[in-house]
Amino acid sequence: MRVVDLDRDAIKQGLADGSMLVIDVREPHEYENGHIPGAVMHPLSTFDPTAVAALIEADGRRPVFSCGSGVRSVHALDAMQATGLSLSEHYKGGYRDWLAAGEAIE
Repeated sequence: MRVVDLDRDAIKQGLADGSMLVIDVREPHEYENGHIPGAVMHPLSTFDPTAVAALIEADGRRPVFSCGSGVRSVHALDAMQATGLSLSEHYKGGYRDWLAAGEAIE
């Protein structure tokens, strides 16, 4: 499995320039309590690689998975790679890192 760890600065840059689609794989209650601005929710507990692949194709931006701390996002990458897609990027620090740094949330 191939995993590329991205840090907060990379996420901020991708969001600022509009090139990045952040896919949050935390559970709905976690997402509703706060998330990275613009992130879309696809919980790992009900993760559907086909639906996520369709979202990525329709959106066109660079997909990056995110979760609470960087563990579930790796599981999401594994699920996507198992379908043959070569997605490999995730936010290593996840939402906890984002929040601890005092970044804006939705």
